[in-house]
Amino acid sequence: MRALILVDIQNDFLPGGALGVTGGHEIVPVANRVMPFYDLVVATQDWHPADHQSFASQHAGRSVGEVVTVDGLEQILWPDHCVEGTWGAEFPEDLDTAGIHHVVRKGTDRMIDSYSGFFDNDHRKSTGLAEFLREQGVTAVDVMGLATDYCVKHTAVDAAELGFEVRLLLEGVRGVELAPGDCDKAVGHMEDKGVTIHREPERTP
Repeated sequence: MRALILVDIQNDFLPGGALGVTGGHEIVPVANRVMPFYDLVVATQDWHPADHQSFASQHAGRSVGEVVTVDGLEQILWPDHCVEGTWGAEFPEDLDTAGIHHVVRKGTDRMIDSYSGFFDNDHRKSTGLAEFLREQGVTAVDVMGLATDYCVKHTAVDAAELGFEVRLLLEGVRGVELAPGDCDKAVGHMEDKGVTIHREPERTP
């Protein structure tokens, strides 16, 4: 079975949100259009405690975009975003959530970020997503969502390394681009790791 993974399509990652991705709203209709073609749709959801250590607000004198060390790992500092239970953490109203069969929440540990839908950033803990997919008989996944150069990249690469056949739906991703070219580099990295890049938006999966 091939499943669809929707990565972090949440209010705070859309334009106007705390960490809005340029063009992020454009992928919502893509998700709505392709979901009916899958027997299983899984959505990941950043779900941070208010004192999450990826937030610049938790580090005196530090600014968004700076890199610090948290619990032995390098951590990019972000604006407060996707705080559990807030509007910013919710799925947007125009996303057809009735088509989502399972939700995986990540980034719940205040001391470590979780870009991937499968693991935290040091692979210390699993979210249980791989086990869930295998229990459902899934052998292949299509990945889309936000953001190309962070959570989408890490989710797709981890899926490939876990043995799933992985396709990136390029029409359905947008990126942060802290540095110009980050998204192209991310797509190239995914391809190097065995992810197939699906570049033809006119086709349905």
